[in-house]
Amino acid sequence: MKINRKYISAFVALLLSVPVLAQVPAPAPKQSKPVLLKGATLHVGNGTVVENAAVGFDKGKITYAGPQNGANLSGYEVVDVTGQHIYPGLIQPNSALGLNEVESVRATIDWNEVGEFNPNVRSLIAYNTDSDIIPTIRANGVLMTQVTPVGGTISGSSSIVQLDAWNWEDAVLKADEGIHLNWPYMLVETGNSRNDARLKRMAEQREQTLTELGALLRDAAVYKAGKQDNENLKLASMTGLFDGSKKLYIHANYGKEIVEGVTFAKKYGVKDIVVVGARDAVVVADFLKANNVSVIYSGVHALPSRAEEDVDMPYKTPYLLYKAGVPFALDYDLAIHGIRNLPFIAGTAAAYGLDKEQALAAVSLNTARILGIDKQTGSVEVGKDATLVVSTGDLLDMRTNDVTQAFIQGRKIDLNNKQKYLYEKFENKYKAQEKVDGTVPTTMSN
Repeated sequence: MKINRKYISAFVALLLSVPVLAQVPAPAPKQSKPVLLKGATLHVGNGTVVENAAVGFDKGKITYAGPQNGANLSGYEVVDVTGQHIYPGLIQPNSALGLNEVESVRATIDWNEVGEFNPNVRSLIAYNTDSDIIPTIRANGVLMTQVTPVGGTISGSSSIVQLDAWNWEDAVLKADEGIHLNWPYMLVETGNSRNDARLKRMAEQREQTLTELGALLRDAAVYKAGKQDNENLKLASMTGLFDGSKKLYIHANYGKEIVEGVTFAKKYGVKDIVVVGARDAVVVADFLKANNVSVIYSGVHALPSRAEEDVDMPYKTPYLLYKAGVPFALDYDLAIHGIRNLPFIAGTAAAYGLDKEQALAAVSLNTARILGIDKQTGSVEVGKDATLVVSTGDLLDMRTNDVTQAFIQGRKIDLNNKQKYLYEKFENKYKAQEKVDGTVPTTMSN
């Protein structure tokens, strides 16, 4: 069969036309010399704001964070960021980032495992550092995430990673730090459903699931207490729940489900509990506070749960949790592509009661505390990782958020991404068209 050289040439030209900038940028090398950013407004992440500040870091760790006039510039490469703002790198909890690339292509989906009880499943080893989505998220200041499995009753173990690495071994900040439990939905009977056979079967299945869950927790506690001849991976992965070295993340929204789930876990000796989702957290705030339970609230950009609630109830829930004294963090729980909007979730909460710095803490230091990494990151303080962002405007405001520099463990990362490339590509196209015929397309003129 004779192959036309014209088609070969066209194919080669097509391959060569694929732009390098559209690919995932290579991870930055380790910090090679001390760096000091000076002149910016520093938002520490713990509520403190320092005007005309300086932040120095060396070997990936922050060595100075405070007023510019107190900084020792000797030996530092000084970068003038006067008029800009320095923030801690934001943290997205409860995310399938890196586990799912294209939802319509099964081979790119690695966030779910078959079966109902999979505590031994590790999301970390499935995390894809080459995901095209990661660079688009970093561009808005989100530099860390909790990689979380989904599905079943017990989905598996989550891990925390930073978003600039060659592989999951390089990315990990804290491995297998918690197990995720999807609390079975409660069934509410109505007048028309009391004799519904399907509802009865669902109720029986729920009771069976809770029985099996209780047996698994009881067996895991026994396994931890005794010396076993044979290793049981499922039980071994759960032993940390009983000494507080692992957290139990209970995914539940309805108030009664939250109370039931927390009470159930405590009954079996689970030490450290976090409720994820928690749309009704305000309703059971006293219970959560009394039981020392933290919340990862997922519903800021959502509709109210009930018709009788205020239309802005999801927006002001973070403020109400703050007033009630419940430790909480915020997450973006919609499509993973939208995680870049995490700072704007906090911005909405700031518009409905939270102080701006409190809102920042809800996506930085508060999250770090709940995930157990606050000694390492979450705020711009001496001794912590130099994981921070510089923005010309307010990081939490979508109108002025403009990240000009970002550092992960002192490494200045590449902020290019596919969306920026496409924007520049078509912007140049329209500008060229304007020069030729003097017209400006509607999309550009607007």
